[in-house]
Amino acid sequence: MATTKQGRALLTPRTLEAMKPGEWRADPAPRGEGVLQVRKLRDGSACFYFRYTHDGETVRLPIGSGLTLAEARAKRRELSLRYQSGDRDLRAVLDAEQREDARQRAEAEAAAAAEAATRRATLGALLTGYVEQLRRDARPSARLVDGALRRHVERAWPDLWVSPATEVRPEDVLAVVGRVVQRGNLREAAKLRSYVRAAYAAAIRARLDPRGMAALRELRITTNPARDVPAVEGAAAVRERALSAAELRAYWRRIAKMPGPGGALLRFHLLTGGQRIEQLARLTLADFDADTQTVRLRDPKGRRKVARPHDVPLIPEAVAAMTGMRGGELGLNLFTVTFGETGAGYATVRAQLLPVVVAMIEAGELEGAPFTPGDLRRTVETRLASLGVPREVRAQLQSHGLGGVQARHYDRHDYLAEKRDALQRLFELVTGTAASVTQIRTKSGASR
Repeated sequence: MATTKQGRALLTPRTLEAMKPGEWRADPAPRGEGVLQVRKLRDGSACFYFRYTHDGETVRLPIGSGLTLAEARAKRRELSLRYQSGDRDLRAVLDAEQREDARQRAEAEAAAAAEAATRRATLGALLTGYVEQLRRDARPSARLVDGALRRHVERAWPDLWVSPATEVRPEDVLAVVGRVVQRGNLREAAKLRSYVRAAYAAAIRARLDPRGMAALRELRITTNPARDVPAVEGAAAVRERALSAAELRAYWRRIAKMPGPGGALLRFHLLTGGQRIEQLARLTLADFDADTQTVRLRDPKGRRKVARPHDVPLIPEAVAAMTGMRGGELGLNLFTVTFGETGAGYATVRAQLLPVVVAMIEAGELEGAPFTPGDLRRTVETRLASLGVPREVRAQLQSHGLGGVQARHYDRHDYLAEKRDALQRLFELVTGTAASVTQIRTKSGASR
């Protein structure tokens, strides 16, 4: 049996095995260095301790169980060296170190989680979340915004799309917008800038807005790099083309005899006052009130959370055009060239208008440049003004400039009579004839 210089027996594996449950044994050690102790547990395993003295009291510091005797002695040597070097309250020192290690691990884990979150919080995630918010709020612009962001950011700048949104600089936004400017599409560039700026603004607002999208809130956006990118100069140039009364009459003569739903579509667009095509495209049979002979559009323009109802009276010729578009069918959509199956968007209207414009040019019926659907809207306003229709009535008819306090809170007049009169005067301007009455009927034969 191995002994120390003092003649005391050292612990051996056989000693440990022979110990009884609850029995204590120790490795002898010089005074002041601390002792390795072992206690036999009920399950037959040995639990090792480092025993030392602090302020006159004996302290047993657990080393661990399941260790070999050699491993326990190695740990005892480490603790003894620290004890002799001055860490006399060894338990308190080790507890403090464990707390510090735990704190550092927590900080490292938090930093890793934040880094992972930053990697997930990409510009693409921000822009996608913004589009989802537009869809949630039933904003009609959602599809157009999504298409523009995918086309001009995701596909054109794939590396930027996957970059952290918080690391995007104003210079990056400028490069994205500038690329579209260089192609000569100033209006598209201006829209793209506004989309990116609005996406960042939505994410910043979502941090404290209960209605904000959780996907935006989780991005933790605090700055808006697009805010410092200047507006695209020249993008908001005001178009001035408005058809003269003679040009407008020539246009009406052509679309009045234009067959099929395409001609009916153009007649309806003009006779309802040049309404915004994206709003006409959403008209359904449920939006037509046969009793009042009106259709209800929904105007989401501006900062509205809920689209504003916009009622447009139909003179009889407009009702006839609506019937002509649907071809006697009871499809869901009213503004259509597919007999109600789908609504007609801007591209469809433009496709129907283009041959008419070409024919007018060839016939020498245009005094100015070719015109667009937007020019027709401007023409209606201009011609009604020349007929003496008040500005307020024109604004009510075309649903613009109605965001003021007076319009929102005080003016509850529906202006239906005034709008109907304005449309009747427009019809008389383009035709010089009185209107006739036409009813739209359902399959059952009842008028609507």
